[in-house]
Amino acid sequence: MNAIVAKNNSATARYYPWAMAILALLMLMVTNGMTTTGITAFDESLLKEFKWSRGDYKFGGFVTLMTAGLLAPFAGAIIDKFGTRKLMLIGSIALAVLYFLYGRITSLTQLYLIHAGFGLVLVCAGLNVAVVMVSQWFIRSRGTAVGIALVGSSLGGAVFAPVILKFIQSVGWRDAFAYVSLFSIGLFVLAFLLARSPAQKRVAALGAGEAFKGAARPASPNDLSYAKAIRTVSFWALTFVAMASFYSILALASHLFLHMRGMEFDAKTAVGALSLLFGLGAISKFLFGFLSDVFNARFVFISNVAIMLVGLGLMASFDKSLIWYGIFITGFGWGGLYTMIQLQAVNNFGLTHTGKILGTITMLDAIAGGLGGWLTGVMFDKFGNYQMAFYVFCVLMALALIASTQVRREIAK
Repeated sequence: MNAIVAKNNSATARYYPWAMAILALLMLMVTNGMTTTGITAFDESLLKEFKWSRGDYKFGGFVTLMTAGLLAPFAGAIIDKFGTRKLMLIGSIALAVLYFLYGRITSLTQLYLIHAGFGLVLVCAGLNVAVVMVSQWFIRSRGTAVGIALVGSSLGGAVFAPVILKFIQSVGWRDAFAYVSLFSIGLFVLAFLLARSPAQKRVAALGAGEAFKGAARPASPNDLSYAKAIRTVSFWALTFVAMASFYSILALASHLFLHMRGMEFDAKTAVGALSLLFGLGAISKFLFGFLSDVFNARFVFISNVAIMLVGLGLMASFDKSLIWYGIFITGFGWGGLYTMIQLQAVNNFGLTHTGKILGTITMLDAIAGGLGGWLTGVMFDKFGNYQMAFYVFCVLMALALIASTQVRREIAK
């Protein structure tokens, strides 16, 4: 213990925690970008090659998120058993293998099996692992560090969509999968060299032993138990907001490239729309997290739902002169809402059972997100356009806006 304290002022103690936050950002950028967001740049090529319906093809995304969602409640136990470093190594090498195999598929069955593997990747090297890994290294500045990590989930779409498109144009879609798999190999190397816990580095977490005002609420006897939390209106209202917003944003992200192409934008512009959507999401995750410390967090939460509804409403007009405004506003609102959903769970139910509460919300919103991508494809097959899908997005977010007003602090009695 004395050795740890002695090293607490070392360069390792000061800088290594931030290196772990950056590593978590890169992990989420790679795993999210290659499995759920940037991968949509392959859509046009695969649909042209195999002549699949969009509903059948987009069912693969549903398989990914269904697998990840069903495993989410067990993620904590898996992390406890294997540790974040081992899971990162397993997830990154598995993603590289799956991507290489993706470039050799010949049937929908093979595609669905690979997407099931993507779900396992998201459990091994996704959100929960990133949050746990970063939280181990921070007591002071934990919120900032987790915010840095979460930016990676938005950067995945912004970075990988244009990269994938360039590879497709250069070498074709099959070889493009092989080349893009190298990014996951790079993540494996970084994790192998850098990923360590404070105990392994023999230093204390940043801020350990310090007296400071933290943003997180300490455990309290007034915190709700999991059993009581899931019996409150606030829990189900927050869960509905999460499900409606994940359904809408993941469906939008999954089909935005194809939607823009259908509106006669070229491939480079369509990819630029994806980059804009996720780039703004990355910025607003920071911005609205900060604003929630300055203004009433509940007001910020409700405002984000309203902003996202306005953006989707503009896109639902199918007016080419409004679509960029719609993408801008939707991405801006979604990024903040993603952060605020996590904060509302902590603020309204307390820290004591946040893991189980957020695990349940994550399971349900992941399944809803998977359904969004799939059912939007089914609606396109039926109606020949995305109009009905956008109307569904708007209705869901209007209901989410009503539900958001019912989310409030619950106190155990």
